[in-house]
Amino acid sequence: MDVIGKWTGHAASQLQDALRMTNLAFADRLGVAERTVAGWHSKPGIVPRPEMQAALDTLYERADALVRSRFMEALRPAVSAQALRVAIAIVRRGSDVLLVCRRGDASLSWQFPAGMVKPGRTPAVVAVEETHAETGVRCAVRQHLGTRIHPVTGVVADYQLAEYLMGEATNRDDRENDAVAWVPIADLTRFIAADKIYPPILEVLA
Repeated sequence: MDVIGKWTGHAASQLQDALRMTNLAFADRLGVAERTVAGWHSKPGIVPRPEMQAALDTLYERADALVRSRFMEALRPAVSAQALRVAIAIVRRGSDVLLVCRRGDASLSWQFPAGMVKPGRTPAVVAVEETHAETGVRCAVRQHLGTRIHPVTGVVADYQLAEYLMGEATNRDDRENDAVAWVPIADLTRFIAADKIYPPILEVLA
């Protein structure tokens, strides 16, 4: 088994993602306040207290092999300064979720709003700004859903759950997008195949 020398907010968040847990569920498992877990997401360089280091060690040691594998795989992109990172916004408005229809090579595909995270920027901010730039919708990030190597593009994909604040959904980038739409969450897999959606997205929207 791999040994974690020192837990940071980033490593703890990646363990949470590997366990497929919400902030609340992860906090309950560790016996801490939900705001503590949220703090690890907002301050990835923070080093938890020694007793929390021990609690995270225990949780990791008790995890099954699949969880540990997901965790170690998720940590690898963090050490690559050249890895391309994309912030993906899952914007919820009541029972609907916001999608954009991308133009591709003679094809169209529905996706969540997204944008490249440049050095010095944070995924949460990029997710909000790109959503507005592409669709005219203003939103606020409520939860970090996780990070993975995207199975199709190979970039580091960072998923942010956001709530709708205001604005009409319109196509403001007709060079890249063919359409913008609010889609009923119950119909989401009719637009994007379930096996292509990051599992925590389906869980949090269920």
